Amino acid sequence: MFNPIKAIFGTKHDRDIKKLRPLVDKINSLEPMMKQMSDEELKAQTPKFKKMLADGSSLDDILPEAFATVREASSRVLGMRHYDVQIIGGIVLYRGIIAEMKTGEGKTLTATLALYLKALEGKGAHLVTVNDYLASRDAEEMGVLYEWLGMKTGCIIADMEDEDRKAAYQADITYGTNNEFAFDYLRDNMKFSLDDYVQRDFHYCIVDEVDSILIDEARTPLLISGPSEGDSKLYHVANKIIPQLTVEKHFTIDEKSKSAIFTEEGILKVQELMQVDNLYAVENSELLHHLNQALRAHHLFKFDVDYVIKDGEVIIVDEFTGRLKTGSRWSDGLHQAIEAKEGVEIKSENQTLASITFQNYFKMYGTLAGMTGTADTEAEEFQKIYKLSVIVIPTNLPIARVDEADVIYKNTAAKHRAILKLIKDLNAKGQPVLVGTISIDSSVHLSEELTKANIPHNVLNAKQHGKEAEIIMGAGKKGAVTIATNMAGRGTDIKIDDEVKALGGLYILGTERHESRRIDNQLRGRSGRQGDPGHSKFFLSLEDDLMRIFGSDRISKVMGTLGMEEDEPIEHSMITNAIAKAQKKVETHNFEIRKHLLDFDNVMNEQRSVIYRIRRDILSDEDNLGFVKEMIEDVAAELVDSYRTDKKVPLDQWPWEEMNKSFQTTFNTEIDISAEECSSKHNGELENYFGEMAKEILDQKLAAYDEEQVTLALREILLSTFDQHWKDHLLSMDNLKEGINLKAYAQKDPLTEYKREAFSLFQGVRIEVKKSVVRNMFSVKLYTAEEIEELRKQHEAELERQLEAYKAAQEAAEREAESAKKQAAPLRRGQMKVGRNDDCPCGSGKKFKHCHGA
Repeated sequence: MFNPIKAIFGTKHDRDIKKLRPLVDKINSLEPMMKQMSDEELKAQTPKFKKMLADGSSLDDILPEAFATVREASSRVLGMRHYDVQIIGGIVLYRGIIAEMKTGEGKTLTATLALYLKALEGKGAHLVTVNDYLASRDAEEMGVLYEWLGMKTGCIIADMEDEDRKAAYQADITYGTNNEFAFDYLRDNMKFSLDDYVQRDFHYCIVDEVDSILIDEARTPLLISGPSEGDSKLYHVANKIIPQLTVEKHFTIDEKSKSAIFTEEGILKVQELMQVDNLYAVENSELLHHLNQALRAHHLFKFDVDYVIKDGEVIIVDEFTGRLKTGSRWSDGLHQAIEAKEGVEIKSENQTLASITFQNYFKMYGTLAGMTGTADTEAEEFQKIYKLSVIVIPTNLPIARVDEADVIYKNTAAKHRAILKLIKDLNAKGQPVLVGTISIDSSVHLSEELTKANIPHNVLNAKQHGKEAEIIMGAGKKGAVTIATNMAGRGTDIKIDDEVKALGGLYILGTERHESRRIDNQLRGRSGRQGDPGHSKFFLSLEDDLMRIFGSDRISKVMGTLGMEEDEPIEHSMITNAIAKAQKKVETHNFEIRKHLLDFDNVMNEQRSVIYRIRRDILSDEDNLGFVKEMIEDVAAELVDSYRTDKKVPLDQWPWEEMNKSFQTTFNTEIDISAEECSSKHNGELENYFGEMAKEILDQKLAAYDEEQVTLALREILLSTFDQHWKDHLLSMDNLKEGINLKAYAQKDPLTEYKREAFSLFQGVRIEVKKSVVRNMFSVKLYTAEEIEELRKQHEAELERQLEAYKAAQEAAEREAESAKKQAAPLRRGQMKVGRNDDCPCGSGKKFKHCHGA
């Protein structure tokens, strides 16, 4: 419809472009000067710009000259000169905005301007695209330009070694795929040395096909999964040890908190049974963990009370409802310990070890920009989720493509007949046609129809990226018929020659409307590049998913009222409006799904950021001892709080005997604490007294080791404790997310409840981490890395020996049981040569004929 306001003032995009024109004019004015430079002078621009930045100039200051430099270099090296609209696109990308540029307008070349300028800062500039083929192609083709200008180019693709990845990220400009970049981030934050990290800080990123990556792929988070527990052998070993221990003598239990602790005598007994010198040594930490869980499994979790055995599986009984919680499992190896106790199969679990959404990954960049042929329809989402604006860049030449009206048929069969007829007609005159389908099944079916009609064609369904590009590039040749899923071939231009132009250019034939307008627009955009002629037309039927779900009844009645034949199509604005409304509904629904995912991941993202930051601090070894001492102070304060009463009690009336025992247990010491010492040395401040005493004990312990041993131990204990608790926390968060929507039945907002419970879980993790770190620091014996490796090997060999002995004992017991079974089996006639009047060999004292001879 005619809009008088737009006619007078122009659209927002028109106004945005108008503001950029003076800057483009300034860049153009520098072109004569650039052309007069020699190659060496032009190459010298890069170090000149870097010096200007070092001396205080801003990127805005050098933008005109830098862009003019890249344009001239590209003309000389690649034989491609940036159009003015590409200069506009480069400015938009540099400013952290999404540039919507139609297919064939040269997005790859446009990106070189912004990437070069941002790379001058020396912090890295990334370009992320949808597949390895495009990343490799663009890095190779544009890398020639960057290298000529004195910059290094890297490319991140699947199956690269870490050393190569690190080198690629250290390059001035790095190309790669969204999956590889995000997975590298997760993998880095699971490593045990900062030297092994491959990525550097997130500075600047252009996301190519930004709608595909930040919208289409944003409904599913990226996950790294792994077994939640280690080798099941240790569960069997621990399961054999626990029955040999006695309650109170070897361990104590607290049924209220479902906890169990080994006594000193118990530790000695376990060490004797396992033939280890120190159960609390670093190399025995995994064994100790399994023993603790086995202890809980045997003495705190009861069969037919806490769980049942059904079809060979341990199933939890809900303590509140008494119902079976099929599919649920206790975490941290407890469920496996109970499986070992009950003699059923021990099942390993896969759990989330690290996760992130694309939304939260890309939001870490200091400046984020994007390119696509179709972003304006999703402008609201880009603004709400990513704070990204969209500017539509004008085409270099007017679009000459003819977009015909949609046609609709009564059923799919009639639609297919019409499609086949049009393809035959187009093929007969040599006009190339690209047939877009929304599913692989549909493309296969259409291919079969074309084969029957003896029409040569190619089928492309996005399975092979290298072949995909080759087929798409040939789709514009005379007589070519190409069937492709709507998304196939993105990023690759379909070029046509003069003969094809005379035939009307590339014909886009859509076999169905996609649920998103943007995908339909992408398909249309494959034709009519750089002012080329072209056609597009969509064929629909009342049986298409989109039409069947939204509004086909009304259209069906119209077609019936008009008495239309099966093969007679209808073209009407009502159909176009109905389709537009249907697509808008689906787009809104999908946006809500993505927003819902992001709302939940934002909670995780805050926690993830905290843990990953702490992890990096630990790996830096800067002040790990100070970090541990802060934890000691917190644990000491909590210990004091556990004995504090509501009323103020004089210092000497506190339960010092009990507190002394707790202090000695918590900090693994035999040193006594007293009210007198607290009063004289610490002015009666209990938290300060406990904390300072504990820190002195630790200092005395660490003084016996050299600095390298202490540094290694601090890092290993902190890192292993944080990683274990974070892994368990992720499992708890997964379980929380699975059940949180049930809160809606209780008239509670699931997101609010998720935030509240997630916060509570994270607070619990922080407390447990502190306790675990303190317990490990005061219990562990320190070794060098070489000693630890040697002890690990000895431990594994000993474990194997114990398992072999256990296996041999089991086999002997089975043989003995089988022998006893045979002896006790009833004797049958013919088994032994015994006379009817002889004594029966079973030992009953009866005659054989009266016993087993009957």
